[in-house]
Amino acid sequence: MPHIVTIDGPSGSGKGTIASLVAEKLGWRTLDSGALYRLVGLAAERAGIAPDDVPALQKLAKNMDAVFRDGHVFLDNIDVTDAIRTEQAGNAASKIATIPEVREALLSWQQGYVREPGLVAEGRDMGTVIFPEARAKIFLTASAGKRAERRYKQLKEKGLDVNMESLVEEISMRDERDARRAVSPLKAAPDALLLDSSNMAVDEVVEKVLGYVKERIPGL
Repeated sequence: MPHIVTIDGPSGSGKGTIASLVAEKLGWRTLDSGALYRLVGLAAERAGIAPDDVPALQKLAKNMDAVFRDGHVFLDNIDVTDAIRTEQAGNAASKIATIPEVREALLSWQQGYVREPGLVAEGRDMGTVIFPEARAKIFLTASAGKRAERRYKQLKEKGLDVNMESLVEEISMRDERDARRAVSPLKAAPDALLLDSSNMAVDEVVEKVLGYVKERIPGL
């Protein structure tokens, strides 16, 4: 069976960056589960589907034409890599993720993404719900202020107009919504390594994660 490593954590914790770098060093695939929910939100908006139209959202999640290729995300053959990374898309994804029918529709998509020799899956419930059998699980977090600071820098680099105070508020609200949702709430798996990256450089986090993965999966 292919090896599986999961990296869960709140928005802005750096799990996407870490997952990509760890997967690159291991020669494995990556799964950005959050992008799937952002895609559903974006596709729903473009199709004019209301946020409370559960049957339509479920059908959309099952049938949307999504492709991940060379670091880009395509929806109906259109590159939406930047479009799904806005705060608006993130908030829409957080709300859609509370709908059990949508989560169920995306479950098989995520589990079917596993390929030899291994997969690094990042999200909010990778180690608790999607891949509970994973040999190595990490829960990566950072303070709300530090996560807002990182997000502010990312958005500014893309030329977007953002407000730091608004970002902190949005991140805090998203944390609360993700942690309190009835289905697959944001939480660390009991056997996960808890890692606070607030005062750590990216290389340092990658080194710690790789060290832990090699402890949990001997022979890598």
